Amino acid sequence: MALAFIGLRLGEPYITCDATQFSKGENTMTISTGDTLPNATFLQMGADGPEGVELTPKLLNRKVVIFGLPGAYTGTCSTAHVPSFIRSMDALKEKGVDEVICLSVNDPFVMHAWGEATGATTAGITMVGDADASFTKAIGMEFSAPPAGLTDRSKRYAMLVDNGVVAILNEESNPGECEISAAETLLEAM
Repeated sequence: MALAFIGLRLGEPYITCDATQFSKGENTMTISTGDTLPNATFLQMGADGPEGVELTPKLLNRKVVIFGLPGAYTGTCSTAHVPSFIRSMDALKEKGVDEVICLSVNDPFVMHAWGEATGATTAGITMVGDADASFTKAIGMEFSAPPAGLTDRSKRYAMLVDNGVVAILNEESNPGECEISAAETLLEAM
């Protein structure tokens, strides 16, 4: 049986990530400055519904900011992290950034609605979902907080990626904080 809106068969993975360069037995390494990001296919809303977005072509010969966060519509994500990037879009462009991508372990429907609700989409931020957390796990940025209903979510971070290579990586020690991973902090480091 095929899923008409994206042409997939039931049971097939719809988010893929080549994590082999980060795997070490059963453990996953955390990505660090100087590492090349693995390719991944995220989901975003297109004109006809959910569509895959391959990461590697977006990074080729470009400067891209990727910021990951625990979840759409969650407190710090909505009141601090996304707003910091909305406020800083012009300054990031002035520093040569070609695209800003917001990534969360959510589905594309939620990411689209959240982008519209926060003004992130209007500001030019690309909102993508890592629905099965494969990319998040591949780069070692997953965490779980079952009492809050958060399983296999993204830690809060911001990174500058230059031609596929992580140039700056700012990871928060606590997912409820947004200081190190705020856009203003990333701008200071650029």
